[in-house]
Amino acid sequence: MERPSLPPRRLELTVTPELAGRRVWSLLKYEMKLSGTVIRRIKWLEDGILLDGVRVNSDVRPAAGQVLSARLSDPARRGDLVPAPGPLDIVYEDGDLIVLNKAPGVPVHPGPGHYDDTLGNFLLHYYETRGDPADFHPVHRLDRGTSGLLVAAKHPHAQDVLRRQLHSGDFHREYLAVCQGVPDPPEGVVDAPLGRRPGSLVEQMVRPDGAPARTRYRVEAVHGDRALLRLTLDTGRTHQIRVHMAHLGHPLTGDFLYGTEDPALIPRPALHSARLALTQPVTGESLFFSLPLPEDMARLLD
Repeated sequence: MERPSLPPRRLELTVTPELAGRRVWSLLKYEMKLSGTVIRRIKWLEDGILLDGVRVNSDVRPAAGQVLSARLSDPARRGDLVPAPGPLDIVYEDGDLIVLNKAPGVPVHPGPGHYDDTLGNFLLHYYETRGDPADFHPVHRLDRGTSGLLVAAKHPHAQDVLRRQLHSGDFHREYLAVCQGVPDPPEGVVDAPLGRRPGSLVEQMVRPDGAPARTRYRVEAVHGDRALLRLTLDTGRTHQIRVHMAHLGHPLTGDFLYGTEDPALIPRPALHSARLALTQPVTGESLFFSLPLPEDMARLLD
């Protein structure tokens, strides 16, 4: 059965006597916290900027009591990402963002050999079936082999706000990993710059001219020749946890790139995004999510 389309996501501001007489552009930017890029985009839309339900330009100066409204959701999708059906494990959803439990082996973004089997494709198909006027606006990345919590925005304003939260107190991520051997000391910080390994398109390495990278780790449990780690990131470099743990001499179990591949043991690097805390980009509400250790990683500790 075809679902009715959902209304566009809008942000509203009732103009107070203190705000009366200020330009719409100023109210959008400083009171409603829209970026200049978002304002420039929506001002060309028929229903992009409304004052008491009537389209206005950004130079208008509203009077007290009038209601200023800005469209946040995408009227048309940008880019060439195609909708395609696929499984989604939805942890949380509202009008501005969606939080998923990403399965290992599923890419987040299309790339060589993955044109229509990524989370981006699956999300667009999901939005289409629901009639949700949303687009795929990724906030952060997870490697293809990594499982766990991933947040994507539904419109450019939410993406802009959430990306500004990254690596701040408003956006916190914790990972669980299984590594080979037991790090000594059992708790510490790896502060080692990362850059691309010469001759490789994907592999990273610790190098003095690399970008700053800091990973905090703590041993949670020891099982034989493996350890369960809890990790947090001060930075978000490509493959950061995997490279830093290999740099310590304790690569993640199953890491084909920085350790030893063993598909019979686990067919991917043993890394899981386990906890995620963020501030809702429109309401300011604090949101927290957590997931248990996935079964394939738990078996490594039996």
